[in-house]
Amino acid sequence: METISSPGAMAAWADRVRARGETICLVPTMGFFHAGHLALMRRAGEAADAVVVSLFVNPLQFGPTEDLARYPRALARDAELAAAAGAAVLFVPATEEVYPAGFATTVRVSGLTETLCGRSRPGHFDGVTTVVAKLFHMVKPHLAVFGEKDFQQLAVIRKMVADLNLDVQIISHPIVREEDGLAMSSRNTYLSREERGKALCLFRSLQLARERVAAGEKDAARLRNEIYQYIQSYGDVSVDYVALVDAETLADCDAITDRSLLALAVKIGRTRLIDNGLLAGSLF
Repeated sequence: METISSPGAMAAWADRVRARGETICLVPTMGFFHAGHLALMRRAGEAADAVVVSLFVNPLQFGPTEDLARYPRALARDAELAAAAGAAVLFVPATEEVYPAGFATTVRVSGLTETLCGRSRPGHFDGVTTVVAKLFHMVKPHLAVFGEKDFQQLAVIRKMVADLNLDVQIISHPIVREEDGLAMSSRNTYLSREERGKALCLFRSLQLARERVAAGEKDAARLRNEIYQYIQSYGDVSVDYVALVDAETLADCDAITDRSLLALAVKIGRTRLIDNGLLAGSLF
């Protein structure tokens, strides 16, 4: 595996691969890899001839009081894991390379970004779409893989690609979970043992919601309230949102259908965690 830090060198590498008629799949990450990241890399290897994993802790998607400074980093370990997962390149650009002096351009997707995480993290998705658009230009991928844990992010990226006629196919990958159901996240390392136990409220809420829907529950407001109360029962858990939305439009649901997605965001201690899941049927 090759490690590249210069955007110019990254583009030149991509040009050589494309000239050979080979395909490139990008896996954008912020590093500190876990099994979920590695699953994305392996899926990318199934879809293309060459896998590029970008590792960039993007300052534009962190709010002023969020965890940019303490976000976990382990470059040497990440490089070993990416190589073992079959990556051809680990792309690790410096912040000043991605956002040079005088940088003043933002990519914004309206509508999808104003609810859920976008409501509580203003500007977050502008940072996401801006950096992903830049990565697409630097890496020149034919395909890119994104995890479904950040479901709103996935929807926003798909919308950006469609609206800007970007020639990149977006592949989604199901949430990868720990044995007890907790969705894998680099931020799980922040949790104390007690907090780790409370974090199971997200996955268990999804299980409860699916049980209710399987038993015939169709009223979204009633189900939303029950899930909210269930999470509150764990104590010392701050609910950001409990939302039942259409899985494509992210609009609130009045009645449960096979397109209804339960989206959750909670804060446990200092750690904000998200999770989601369809309540019936399958979208992808």
